[in-house]
Amino acid sequence: MKHALHGLVLALQFLTRLPIPIACPWNAVTCRWALRCYPLVGLLIGVLLAILADLGQALPTPLLAMLLLSLWVGLSGGLHLDGVMDVADAIGSNASLEQRWAIMKDSQIGSFAILSLVFLLVWKGMLLWSLLAIQASPWSLVALPALARFGALVLLRLAPCAQREGLAWTWRQHLSRYDLALALVPLLLVFGWQPGGIWLLAALSGFLGLYGLLMVRLFTGINGDIVGAAIEGGELWLLLCVWSWWWFVMG
Repeated sequence: MKHALHGLVLALQFLTRLPIPIACPWNAVTCRWALRCYPLVGLLIGVLLAILADLGQALPTPLLAMLLLSLWVGLSGGLHLDGVMDVADAIGSNASLEQRWAIMKDSQIGSFAILSLVFLLVWKGMLLWSLLAIQASPWSLVALPALARFGALVLLRLAPCAQREGLAWTWRQHLSRYDLALALVPLLLVFGWQPGGIWLLAALSGFLGLYGLLMVRLFTGINGDIVGAAIEGGELWLLLCVWSWWWFVMG
């Protein structure tokens, strides 16, 4: 139990900007538990979004959508947006494989990075606005951050790492299929029994398959930036799926 709690704290400290001034040991056991807790951290983010959406229903819809987007970005500190920008610059360069890796590691921000950030945030904001406008349940947001972070684990476990170094390679050493199964359990308990939950799991699987194949083709494998971009891309895709569900099925 102690290792599990340490792993949860480590996952919260890594994936969010919530102030948790607790020093936890970093070893193979706590690292494995931290990975297993990725979806739990996503559930926490989703619950906080749902609470804000529920409490803010009296606000103008555009303002509430902007508040939700701001909270969504603020909770993670923009950690995964950095991955989106790095991957976008590398892909947009149309350069050789070696140059694409160099661009991804470069701390400078290019035009493709800015464009990807703007379009990602605009699409997220507009989809949040649309969900609020059709009076979708605020609690439909809970699953999205959790599933996106579980998707990152799936990608990390099943896709090849481009290099035997870096954060992705380090995490991968402590992640087995058994750990994936444990990480999935809380998600299934929370919403897996609902028809919408099954639909989201299927949609996530399709996204991960296409995204993983594209990254392997472009970069021969994944790294930390690519995994981070998968979280942002997964959230956007799932947000679109939730809107589609409420618009076409529940409407």
